[in-house]
Amino acid sequence: MPALIERMLSLVNRWNAAGDRRAIFLACYYRMTEHMLSAVERGEFHDSAWVNRLIGDFADYYFVALTAWEQGTGGPLVWQHTFACAARRDTAIVQHLLLGVNAHINYDLVLVLDDLLRPEWPHLSEYERQQRRSDYDEVNRVIALTIDSVQDEVIAPYAHAMRILDRAFGPLDEWCTAHLIRNWRNDVWQQAMQMIATNGDTEHTAARQHIDHLATQRARLLSGDTLGARVFGYPLRWLNRLRLI
Repeated sequence: MPALIERMLSLVNRWNAAGDRRAIFLACYYRMTEHMLSAVERGEFHDSAWVNRLIGDFADYYFVALTAWEQGTGGPLVWQHTFACAARRDTAIVQHLLLGVNAHINYDLVLVLDDLLRPEWPHLSEYERQQRRSDYDEVNRVIALTIDSVQDEVIAPYAHAMRILDRAFGPLDEWCTAHLIRNWRNDVWQQAMQMIATNGDTEHTAARQHIDHLATQRARLLSGDTLGARVFGYPLRWLNRLRLI
């Protein structure tokens, strides 16, 4: 998918030149996508065609939300909150990164899984369903392998530019990978299964809105909104740790 990679890199370069902090998440996402496509080329998944479609459709959700924001037409609440935070100067670098990761995983990924799995799920054997889940879980390994390069190639340069000490980024690998992304992705699979089980457009739409609501609560926690922290129920010491990063 060279066109997708080129589109991401073009935006990252443009935003970096303009000092637009939306580049922080997209630079991470760009590297994750590169690593995912390389893993597909190496044959590391059961169904490469399905994973390729997942990668492309997943990216589409991000760009649709971005277009809605830039055109002032709204879009998912979680992305509205995330893009608005990108304009703030009191938000830490890793907060910018995790806000984007949260919106893309806890909202977009649920919906793209529903899009891909809903039509085929009733017709898949149990073995085929397990293969879908296995391919989905394999992404966790790719993400873990990418985290170090994200820290070195994305976080550290921004930190240097903003005169933030390198020691602030020590917990990124352990905390972001072990305690957030993997856990979030496990939740996402369960949410997607619940969406697949919905009956009718009304119930399905309500499920989408609920997912947006939950992701927005996480975003409010990550951006320092204590109401969001209280509603979502995460310990505030996690937020305090974010502020140290």
